[in-house]
Amino acid sequence: MASAQTAATPAAPAENGTTAALPRFTVPLDLLQAEVAKRFPLRYPVAGLVNLDLSAPHLGLLPEQNRMRAQMPVTAAGPALARTQQGSFTVDFGLRYEHSDRSLRAHQLKVYRFRFPGLPAEALDMLNTYAPALAEQALREVVLYQLQPRETAMADLLGLRPGRISVTEQGLLVELAIKSPS
Repeated sequence: MASAQTAATPAAPAENGTTAALPRFTVPLDLLQAEVAKRFPLRYPVAGLVNLDLSAPHLGLLPEQNRMRAQMPVTAAGPALARTQQGSFTVDFGLRYEHSDRSLRAHQLKVYRFRFPGLPAEALDMLNTYAPALAEQALREVVLYQLQPRETAMADLLGLRPGRISVTEQGLLVELAIKSPS
C-alpha cells in the first residue's frame, strides 16, 4: 500500500522565538482514487423495480471551494426498464478527519441529478427521487484515506494530530495541530 507523502517536518522555534508552522503532509489525488476504488462496485435495489450498480467514482479536486467532486458511473437494470441503461451522477463533498480510525472522510454531500441519456423522463424522475439517499448510502462518511500508524508515529510523539484539511491542486493538504486535552 502506498503512503501519504510527508511535505514538511515538525515545527521548530523560529529565530524570533515564535513557533514555526506546524508540520503537514499531502495525500495525492491518485492515492485517494486508488483507495476509494477498493470500496466499489456497490449495488442498490430501488423499490424492487430497478437495481443501481455504482462503479468506482472518478474523483476531482475543487480547491477554490475546498471540496472534492465524485463523478459516479451508474448502471440501471431491472423490471422497470426495457434494457440496461448507463448513466452517472455527481456529488461534491467536504472533508473531515475521524480520529477513532485515523481516516480522512467525505461529509457535507451536495448531490446533483442523475444523467441517463437513453432513459424516459418519467423513469429518470423516479431515479432522481432516490439520488440523494443513494449518494448518502454510497458516499456519506466514506473513507477516502486511512492513515497508517507509521505515518503518524512522529506526530503522536509530538502530541499532534491531523487538523485542518485543505484541497489543493495536488491533493489534500493535511495540517497537524496540537491535540486538545481529552
